[in-house]
Amino acid sequence: MTDYKRDGKTLNTTKPFDCYSKYVNRILYCKSDSEKLITLLLNECADKDSKSIIFPDSDFAASAIDSNLDRLKDYFLIPHINKKQGAVVDWMNKEKQKELAREVGLNVAYSVSIKIDGQSVQIPSSIHYPCFTKTRSYLIGTKQTLKRCDNEKELQDFINQLSKRFNSTLLIEDYKEIEHEYAVNGFSDGKEVVIPGVVRILSMAHGTHYGVACKGEIIPSTGFEELIGKFKEFVLRVGFVGVFDIDFYLSHGDFYFSELNLRIGGSCYAFTKMGVNLPGMLVKHFYGESIDDMKKEITASGTYVNERMLTDDWIFRYISTKEFFGIINSEHISFIKDEEDPEPYKAFLRFVRIKRIRRIAKRLLGKK
Repeated sequence: MTDYKRDGKTLNTTKPFDCYSKYVNRILYCKSDSEKLITLLLNECADKDSKSIIFPDSDFAASAIDSNLDRLKDYFLIPHINKKQGAVVDWMNKEKQKELAREVGLNVAYSVSIKIDGQSVQIPSSIHYPCFTKTRSYLIGTKQTLKRCDNEKELQDFINQLSKRFNSTLLIEDYKEIEHEYAVNGFSDGKEVVIPGVVRILSMAHGTHYGVACKGEIIPSTGFEELIGKFKEFVLRVGFVGVFDIDFYLSHGDFYFSELNLRIGGSCYAFTKMGVNLPGMLVKHFYGESIDDMKKEITASGTYVNERMLTDDWIFRYISTKEFFGIINSEHISFIKDEEDPEPYKAFLRFVRIKRIRRIAKRLLGKK
C-alpha cells in the first residue's frame, strides 16, 4: 500500500496530480488485489458513525467492492443493485446486457459465445464474417482477446492461441463498420434516471489505454431523445443505483448498444464542468436529500481532453510534442485545470516540463 499525503507543492513524478488539490487530504493506493483493497478500506477508511461514499472508477474496483458488499455496507455508502451482493458483477456479463438491450428495443450486434479452456473448439456455423472477438465478462476484459477475424480459419487460429493462455468465455459478434462512437453518462436512484447529454468520441487513447476516450465532444440530447428513453428504461430494468455510462455507436445510419459500465467514467467530469453534477446527485440521494433543484440537462456543446490519456500517448510517442500541446491548448474542458483549485494543473505542467526536458536531453545525447 502507498499512502500519499498532501505535502505542499513539491513535485513527485510518481504521485497522482489529485494529491495537489486543496480538497484532498489523503490518497491511499494499492495494487489490483481485491482482498487488499477491501482490507485497506476497512482498516483505513471505515467509520460507522460517518459513512463515506465510494465511487468505483474501474471494472476491477466495482467488482471487488460489489463482491464484498456485505462486509462494507455498515461502513460505507456504495452504488448497488437492490443492495444485493454480487448483483453488479452479475450484470457485467455482456451477453446478459445485450439480451436486455434487445428487450427494450435497442439495436445489438448478433453474437454467440464460445468456451475456451484448452480443449478443441468447434466453430458454430451461425457466425457471420467478418466477426469481432472479446471476452464475455468485464472481469476478464483483456485487450488480448480483441480481434477482427475475416474468415473461419482466422477465427479458429486465434481461438487456438487464446486457449493456451485463457480459461474463459469468448463473445464473437458481427463486425460493424463504425461511423461514430458515442456514450452517455447518467445517474439513477433506482426510480428515476438522469442523462444530461451525449458524448461524441473524437479520438481514442493508444497502448495500454486502448479503448478509452482521449478526446470527446459533449452535446445536448436533441435528436437522441428516443434513444435516451430506451437507455433510461434499460438502467431501470437493471435496477442500478449509482453513476454509470453507456457506450454505443453509429453504423450504416443505425445506433447500436455496446455496453453498460456500472461505475463512474472519465467523461462524467466533463458534464460536471458544464454544470450537471452527476456524482453530486448520488451524494444527495445517499444522504436523503432532493435533487430537484439540480441542473439535469446541458444546453451547450464543448470539447474535452482527458489529460492522463493524452499525456501517456505523448510519453509513449503515439503523438508528437506539437500535437500534444496543440490539443491541450485547444480544448474547452480540462479534467485538471480549475481556477478555484489551481495546484493540480500546476503540478501537471511541471511534470510535462520535466518529461520534455528529459526527452530533449536524450535526443541531444543520441539516445532513443
